[in-house]
Amino acid sequence: MCGIIGYVGPRVARDVVVSGLRRMEYRGYDSAGVAVITDGALEVRKKAGKIGNLIAELDEAPLPDTEIGIGHTRWATHGGPTDANAHPHVSGNGRIALIHNGIIENFAALRLELETRGVALASQTDTEVAAQLLGVEVGAGADLADAMRTVCRRLEGAFTLVAIDATQPDRLVAARRNSPLVVGVGEGESFVASDVSAFIEFTRNAVELGQDQVVDVSRDGFTVTDFDGSPAVSHPFEVTWDLSAAEKAGYDWFMRKEIFEQPKAVADTLLGRYTTDGALKLDELHIPEAELRSIDKIIIVACGTAYYAGLVAKYAIEHWTRVACEVEIASEFRYRDPIITRSTLVVTISQSGETADTLMAIRHAREQHAKVIAICNTNGSTIPRESDAVLYTHAGPEIGVASTKGFLTQVAACYLLGLYLAQVRGTMFGDEIGRWMGELAATPPLIQQVLDGLDPIKQLAAQFIDKKSVLFLGRHVGYPVALEGALKLKEIAYLHAEGFPAGELKHGPIALVEHGTPIFVVVPPQGRDQLHDKVVSNIQEVRARGALTVVLAEEGDAEVEPYADVIFALPRVSTLLQPLVATIPLQFFACELATLKGYDVDQPRNLAKSVTVE
Repeated sequence: MCGIIGYVGPRVARDVVVSGLRRMEYRGYDSAGVAVITDGALEVRKKAGKIGNLIAELDEAPLPDTEIGIGHTRWATHGGPTDANAHPHVSGNGRIALIHNGIIENFAALRLELETRGVALASQTDTEVAAQLLGVEVGAGADLADAMRTVCRRLEGAFTLVAIDATQPDRLVAARRNSPLVVGVGEGESFVASDVSAFIEFTRNAVELGQDQVVDVSRDGFTVTDFDGSPAVSHPFEVTWDLSAAEKAGYDWFMRKEIFEQPKAVADTLLGRYTTDGALKLDELHIPEAELRSIDKIIIVACGTAYYAGLVAKYAIEHWTRVACEVEIASEFRYRDPIITRSTLVVTISQSGETADTLMAIRHAREQHAKVIAICNTNGSTIPRESDAVLYTHAGPEIGVASTKGFLTQVAACYLLGLYLAQVRGTMFGDEIGRWMGELAATPPLIQQVLDGLDPIKQLAAQFIDKKSVLFLGRHVGYPVALEGALKLKEIAYLHAEGFPAGELKHGPIALVEHGTPIFVVVPPQGRDQLHDKVVSNIQEVRARGALTVVLAEEGDAEVEPYADVIFALPRVSTLLQPLVATIPLQFFACELATLKGYDVDQPRNLAKSVTVE
């Protein structure tokens, strides 16, 4: 949530900042703003609504050409999406402009303290409290970096802060706790941002900051300290994708582009994992094999779409390793006092690597001495850094708020992890693992086959434009696919949708079925899965009650055809791997229906790409 960028260098700062905000608008689009320093004073422009509103404001009231600036695109938490609540916020003495990502939990007490001291606050935000505190410190003679460290020691919660001082037009200072911040290093210029996409147009050289660190940035470089002022270590890395990967490439929506990137994304996630001598090798997993063999329980922790990827993983991991596997919603995990020991392996899944609830779950697990493996798409993000090991997906940047290729690559990575654990623990023979890896390696062309045949789904969306509710049914790995299909409709088409285990129909959900109720059904492969016939019976049950049945079934499945109003043929794969092909039509259906309804597919209301506060 919230996109932040700061720039110091020879370019026109205003233009660099606005360009970065455009690429980060998926992180928040309730309001946006920019601040620059000119002639020893701050100039600020900010507007509620999307970036376009800010750009219109800049056209009417241009900012001067300067070499320093900060900008922000907001996902509202404290205070509604208004001009006054938009960032940057300015201190009462007019010296400090500050932007913020996260939540300052003790802001109420700090606000009261400021008001008691006669400081007037102009917004409802927690952010302005930090701006005013900084203003008080520099007004008393503190250097900007010292002032930032002093203020950060007083703040509780999750935050990234970036500030400029009107009296120092050649530097900016930033800080992070439990919230993303990276530094971009160019030739004679420097950047800070919540996402490397903000500065990828100018440099691929980046530096990841650690927890509770402050960075003092000028055009010539940067200095990193901890909150107490001691020198701190930072970690440089190179961004492996370029600007074109973050552009739409002719598609109307980033989401649609990312749906069609899935064959390559899955192939890239699998690439190089299986050696020529017939063994799985996961380079980022540095946990000793002896420790993995001692595991007696696996807990997968995630949120939203990543949670559904974890549900798929449970079936595969238990089948291949014979180790009990639980899947937990991250926001509930540490609050229910889970049973975790040194023999527990915690696997976390997060596309961004910054998901606040998942990060807190990691810290709780490590406090209990469990080993933690992260499955993540973002190099250098917080969750991989704080885990014992990481398995990176290689989906490339995912800009659309509703995850698509992120989900499929997470599922693929979970399969890799399951097979690797089976290899280490000796629960599968090498030739068995080889056969599974061969089938996995064959899935990208099958994903492309699904994408090439989506016209019937496009036509179906046009027929559903007036529907008020849609149900999804599945069994085994088809159940999390059903949940994911329902979530996509909720997220971007604002349609009531629910996913259910098909076997639970008669325990309540069938009461929702009436004439014309659309029901998507994910059918297990025919002849190779004992649940196939049971799901076909479920289809008959709902159709007898007037449902309109949309069936996703393996090509050539003649048994299901008489009971399907619409049938979409899926390529033949093993049951465990079916989510890699069955999810795609549901993603595309949601995207197409939202488009037909006239909604903003990439920026759905009330949502942001990465939830970086609890």
